[in-house]
Amino acid sequence: MGFSKPTPIQEQVIPIILKGKDLIACAQTGTGKTAAYLLPTLHRIAADKIPHTSALIVAPTRELAQQIDNAFQGFAYFTHASSIAVYGGSDGQVFEREKKALAEGTSVVIATPGRLLSHLNNGYVKFDKLDVLILDEADKMLDMGFYEDILKIIRYLPVKRQNLLFSATMPSKMRELAKRILHDPIEVNIAISKPAAGILQNAYLVYDSQKIPLTRDILIAKNLDSVLIFASTKSGVKALEKELLRMKLSAKAIHSDLSQNEREEVLLSFRNRNTKILVATDILSRGIDIENIGLVINYDVPGDAEDYVHRVGRTARAASTGEAITLINEKDQRRFSQIEELIEKEVPKLPLPVELGSGPAWAPQKKHSFKPSGRSGRPFKKGNHKGHRQRPKGDGPKKN
Repeated sequence: MGFSKPTPIQEQVIPIILKGKDLIACAQTGTGKTAAYLLPTLHRIAADKIPHTSALIVAPTRELAQQIDNAFQGFAYFTHASSIAVYGGSDGQVFEREKKALAEGTSVVIATPGRLLSHLNNGYVKFDKLDVLILDEADKMLDMGFYEDILKIIRYLPVKRQNLLFSATMPSKMRELAKRILHDPIEVNIAISKPAAGILQNAYLVYDSQKIPLTRDILIAKNLDSVLIFASTKSGVKALEKELLRMKLSAKAIHSDLSQNEREEVLLSFRNRNTKILVATDILSRGIDIENIGLVINYDVPGDAEDYVHRVGRTARAASTGEAITLINEKDQRRFSQIEELIEKEVPKLPLPVELGSGPAWAPQKKHSFKPSGRSGRPFKKGNHKGHRQRPKGDGPKKN
């Protein structure tokens, strides 16, 4: 399959996994994490003369579950190992096929949390001999509100098992989860929250009215076969697709309103270069592995700094090169400044084409240095005053 030299994450974690140790592995997207856990897992399964359901891989999105399943089938071609991808959004026939595989047993189950719980609650899933639990893109699952679902899934698993947790970031909620399910884990950290070195990052300061014409100019000037554009909302994705089609550009959108078959058709068309431009929400910032995406455009600045890393990580995968361009309006300047703090790099702000006129000046709002107080004169608790960004708790799954 062309694998000749391990990536840094593969080189460090494969020996640990082969020894049966629990693991927390942090590495940015596009560094080879999938093969890092699939290869040693397959090695164990291939050596087992009595097949059973050996591994459960839990992933946040259907696209990522499919991608992992495809990779496993490629690696396992000359072995007796089998796998099934279990995810929502499919018809009754697919559910019955999943049910049969889970009841009879298959070497590896790759599943999204909600769909897997639907099967587990019916009582026919055979996990009694499970050897390893793998949580992939674990931080994304927590962001999507799957913390309690993961804990419910774990109640169905044998107490004695290996646990592998793969993530791109390590927020406090992740530490809490790791303490609950891992036993004396070894930690491996590879360049957390930094875009790959091969990505050329640039930005434009724009008013909202300038975004569409600037995007058109960029796409026409670059004339690339594969461009991924991220917008922050489902409605924004649909509107942008309509504008690009009106410009007679080869574009399609992918979002949660599409059926599973429609999403697969859109992705296949993009992979095959029949569609040159794919417009997406953050549902695709992780869980899409398409080679040679030449350009990523952040039509909107992402809500979280870490999401920027994942978005731009869709290009320059596997040591290749690519470009990422972000359009920053006035209200998103502070948010982009936080991204620059995270990646420890100032992203160049390019001048707009002359015909578009001038954009806003770069003046991100600074944090307040004073300590505001309440009506009683007592200082507010840290995080309760304006200017201090605080992540809300208990929001549940995010909807695009």
